Amino acid sequence: QVQLVESGGGLVQAGGSLRLSCAASGSIFSINAMGWYRQAPGKQRELVAHITSGGSTNYRDSVKGRFTISMDNAKNTVYLQMNRLKPEDTAVYYCNAQGIYYYTRDDFDFWGQGTQVTVSS
Repeated sequence: QVQLVESGGGLVQAGGSLRLSCAASGSIFSINAMGWYRQAPGKQRELVAHITSGGSTNYRDSVKGRFTISMDNAKNTVYLQMNRLKPEDTAVYYCNAQGIYYYTRDDFDFWGQGTQVTVSS
């Protein structure tokens, strides 16, 4: 009923940049918040950045000053601009969306398929 399609991952050298995109579609009444999480091999999934529909953001400390999250409410799309990438940023990045179904007005919480980000040294 709700689909999240991610794009923008890839291989980049340390110090480079990537921009991730995640578009939510389906029977959506509203999006309350969207976020980016990542999971490296052998580690738990962790929050990277989060943004509410009102524009409030938060970031994990290790990406502050390097990553920027933004959201286009009209398109139900969230972006993650990643600058000055480091090898420690290597992980699968997952998009998350929280909102309300159009027809039932039930809450939803969906995850994207994940996109690989690899930063070489």
